[in-house]
Amino acid sequence: MLGLLKNPIVVTAEINVNLVALTVIGLISRLWGLSYPRAVVFDEVYYGQFVSLYMKRIFFVDDSGPPFGHMLLALGGYLGGFDGNFLWNRIGAEYSMNVPVWSLRLLPALAGALCVPLAYQILVELHFSHCAALGAALLILLENSLITQSRFMLLESILIFFILLAVLSYLKFYNLQKHSSFSGSWWFWLLLTGVACSCAVGVKYMGLFTYMLLLSIAGLHFWHMIGDQNLSNVSLVCHFLARGLALVVIPVAMYLSFFYVHLTLLYRSGPHDQIMTSAFQASLEGGLARITQGQPLEVAYGSQITLRNVLGKPMQCWLHSHTNTYPIRYENGRGSSHQQQVTCYPFKDVNNWWIVKDPGMQQLVVSNPPRPVRHGHIVQLVHGITTRYLNTHDVAAPLSPHSQEVSCYIDYNISMPAQNLWRVEIVNRESDTDVWKTILSEVRFVHMNTSAVLKASGFIGASLPDWGYRQLEVVGEKLSKGYHQSMVWNVEEHRYGKSQEQKEREVELHSPTQMDISKNLSFMAKFTELQWKILTLKSEDTEHKYSSSALDWITMDTNIAYWLHPTSGAQIHLLGNVVTWASANVAALVYVCLSLWYLIRRRRKIYDIPEDAWQLWVSAGGICVGGWAVNYLPFFLMEKTLFLYHYLPALVFQILLIPIVLQHLGNHLCSSLLLKSMFSALVVAWFSSVYLVYRTFSPVTYGEPSLSVTELKDLRWKDSWNILIQKQ
Repeated sequence: MLGLLKNPIVVTAEINVNLVALTVIGLISRLWGLSYPRAVVFDEVYYGQFVSLYMKRIFFVDDSGPPFGHMLLALGGYLGGFDGNFLWNRIGAEYSMNVPVWSLRLLPALAGALCVPLAYQILVELHFSHCAALGAALLILLENSLITQSRFMLLESILIFFILLAVLSYLKFYNLQKHSSFSGSWWFWLLLTGVACSCAVGVKYMGLFTYMLLLSIAGLHFWHMIGDQNLSNVSLVCHFLARGLALVVIPVAMYLSFFYVHLTLLYRSGPHDQIMTSAFQASLEGGLARITQGQPLEVAYGSQITLRNVLGKPMQCWLHSHTNTYPIRYENGRGSSHQQQVTCYPFKDVNNWWIVKDPGMQQLVVSNPPRPVRHGHIVQLVHGITTRYLNTHDVAAPLSPHSQEVSCYIDYNISMPAQNLWRVEIVNRESDTDVWKTILSEVRFVHMNTSAVLKASGFIGASLPDWGYRQLEVVGEKLSKGYHQSMVWNVEEHRYGKSQEQKEREVELHSPTQMDISKNLSFMAKFTELQWKILTLKSEDTEHKYSSSALDWITMDTNIAYWLHPTSGAQIHLLGNVVTWASANVAALVYVCLSLWYLIRRRRKIYDIPEDAWQLWVSAGGICVGGWAVNYLPFFLMEKTLFLYHYLPALVFQILLIPIVLQHLGNHLCSSLLLKSMFSALVVAWFSSVYLVYRTFSPVTYGEPSLSVTELKDLRWKDSWNILIQKQ
């Protein structure tokens, strides 16, 4: 032991100075003056609301994507001590002193800065020269649009970081495949690939495009492994299972964990509750949980209930009736039954209460012990305030003449007898003997005489005229084939009726319940509902001043004004480096043309480049051109408001292609020393122009210094760009 101390302990380490320098410069470019401007910049007004809700533990739903990105932004607020108290209602509003601006913008800026060394390493792992890798990193570093997007509380830089990390991790894993299979580093990079993919998808669903690309590449590589006779069957099975675990199982598990943390943090009721089911709302602290606490679980004959339509959009509503009747004749001349109106009302009201009655008995109270209603039982629904029975008959509905009118029956002593028997069908039952349960059971009411199903039809956007108080229409749907949520109802509020007298019953309808039954949902039930809402909930597509089409992005015919100083005229725009964008398009075109040329020539057994150079060319194209295509082309199929920043993930892959094409041209098409020298000089001149354009537009990238009107006009290189000129 003492002998070991005779010699000094020496630790050696290899440091890539290029990588360190790029990281430092990247951090400076993204973190410099990060708190400026101390005002709400463009979509910070959108994401800031969610950060505040996280700070206050209030539940919300964002239809733009999963919650992981929002949680990362909220983490920045948490680390900065943000209490969530700020009104995010206007772009350009000055931040109050309690808002930690630097902390809120820190994680996107760090992610944007780290994209610079990631670009360098990706080209190294693709086996291109360090000079080409350095060029790719510098192009990312000097791309004005990426700088702008990463310096604010926005998600694109975080998304791009995880996309590039996933690509780099897979390349490192693949390069270790030949000589270090199942080693520690092999497992590390494979697992990191899956983790990065799940994080990319968790930030925005756009990350799914790159995830699918990497899965396809991994599948192709494994297909080639199957043909390797040196690998045993056992080894192939192990490789398959390892990839399945790392690239499928772990990403799915992590994706679920994002929602688990999200739902654990947001346990309080909030403004977005109403689009969720009653069961989900009841699981949150406050709100509906406050109202439904202590309700009986099992619906029995004599129960007093409110019925909420499960569809819940464009607004939640409850089965409702009031003393007014349908007009004898509608505006179009059609006649009605002149019975009491039944509607779907989007507010809580005493007229939403109904009593479940046994058709064979007269009592409207719950017996002792209670007799629960089960799937398939026949019931009558009695309106609590008017004591009239829910009814439908062969009379056309006011707005939906193909469906039956639903009413509360009034006996006019004419030849129209009451038809008020309904069969209870529990849609989500586990067996045919299931009991109808408060909140948990989703039920359909099938009319015994006509087989029509009780349905809220007003969700097409139409509401009843003034005689129906603009409430939503309820009909008996004759053609009830299939399942639709507008035909499904659940009991939201529930009490056991005790008063047979009407006056006492009306008092009872306003009183709170007293029995204590828990209705907690499992995590998977809440996840499934929330995920479905995120995927199906659609915001109203409104034309935005800075919205654009996918075709505008390639040539950067559009820009976005992110912020304007109220007095000095200083402003920030999402504008790219014109030289870089044009070069990226040229590089993509050259790559496609050269690839087609090589393929045609190879078909004729003419090999213009060595086989290893061809494989390098193809693999680089699979990553860069494939990454550009999967992150760009899907936008042509999307029906949503699009902005220039949606193109940034695709742009990054296109930028990576530029040095790849340049190195290929220099190595294989410049045969003489003179041509190589001329080509190198052109590349230096081109790169100098990239830097000059970066410097030219840096005032509208960083927001300072402020420019004069003449200088701002000089920056308008395209007529389609909206550079803001303040009137003097």
